[in-house]
Amino acid sequence: MLAEGDKAPSFTLPDQNGEKVKLSDLRGQTVVLYFYPKADTSGCTTQACGVRDRRADYEAAGARVIGVSPDEVKDVDGFAGKYGLDFTLLADADHAVAEKYGAWVEKSMYGRKYMGVARATFIIDPKGKIARVFPKVQPKKHDELVLKALAELAAA
Repeated sequence: MLAEGDKAPSFTLPDQNGEKVKLSDLRGQTVVLYFYPKADTSGCTTQACGVRDRRADYEAAGARVIGVSPDEVKDVDGFAGKYGLDFTLLADADHAVAEKYGAWVEKSMYGRKYMGVARATFIIDPKGKIARVFPKVQPKKHDELVLKALAELAAA
């Protein structure tokens, strides 16, 4: 997994509307890039709805939140519509971006091993460097941790 101080790998992915989003176009902004395993599952819904509900706090901190999952555009679009998610969700169907960030990992459930997305969040500073990394973040605690880190970064 990438570490603080690393250059954030560039990418271009389709959002829930099928429009291309390029990380390089977001230079000059603080970006909260979070990887989640699957749209419309309980933990991912909790996390996404938390971001939605705290949107004003993220905006006040000057951060743009982007969620990334290995789902297809239609699944991400359905997820956004079902829960009124009014922020950018990206479809990383071939998991290439998750791999670049080290969030595509071997997982295990009931003794079965498989590859999937590790829930992880990266704060990318306006210059394109990774300012903070939160591996294995818990959905219910995500916003508290990230917003606290954004406040610390702004104060530094």
